[in-house]
Amino acid sequence: MNVQTAEWINTLGRFCGARDVESLTRASLRKRFGFERADVLALFGGSIIAGADVLAQAMRENVAARYVIVGGEGHTTEALRRVVHARCPETETAGLPEAEVFSRYMKAVYNLAPDHIETRSTNCGNNITNLLALLAREGIGAHRVILCQDASMQRRMVAGLRKYAPDSAIVNYATYRATVEARGGQLVYREPIDGMWTIERYVNLLMGEIPRLRDDENGYGPRGRGYIAHTDVPDAVERAFSGLQDVFGAETRAANPVYASEAVKGV
Repeated sequence: MNVQTAEWINTLGRFCGARDVESLTRASLRKRFGFERADVLALFGGSIIAGADVLAQAMRENVAARYVIVGGEGHTTEALRRVVHARCPETETAGLPEAEVFSRYMKAVYNLAPDHIETRSTNCGNNITNLLALLAREGIGAHRVILCQDASMQRRMVAGLRKYAPDSAIVNYATYRATVEARGGQLVYREPIDGMWTIERYVNLLMGEIPRLRDDENGYGPRGRGYIAHTDVPDAVERAFSGLQDVFGAETRAANPVYASEAVKGV
């Protein structure tokens, strides 16, 4: 059963954690999209700390004209604060928004700094609207955008941008790729990932995405709450989701009303 369960988890992980290129390099962007540099790369604070590695590598590869970290406080913030403070005890993180925590970590570990940070967002919806507002204020184009979010939330983040900036060329690049396998009667990650969620938390996050991504009366698409653009959920993903419900239970992560916004809800 663990082998099948691992396959179901990986099916959801591949779907939710989309990457359009194998690596964030100018050569890979040119080959896949026909351009070498985006107008902006945005890293979202919902990511595990591995997102900092992705951002640092992208900055060194010079794949965007501007780099932005987006994130205020949401359901993953406290975990990020704890991880960064544990690794960099001299870096104070208590009470700080996600973007500021990531920015301080980038400075401490890589001696790199983003061009801008956005610190008021509380959910995936206003992550996008606040990012677009920041870009507009700063006169930064949003024609070619690289989005980097935690793999569990990557597809929904891009669906949000497609709703509000449908003419943008969007590059998906989830901040990690996780493969789960059955080993010794347990579910484990095939390879270590920096700051990775426990298996249980990762599964919980993935399962919470599928009802949100559906374009039905209960989902976040146009036929439902209207938070994101239409997204097709493949049959294989639906079957994997159903299988995981049999293993882990039918309850999925509900949106926390604490982090809802007046303009755009849906954590």
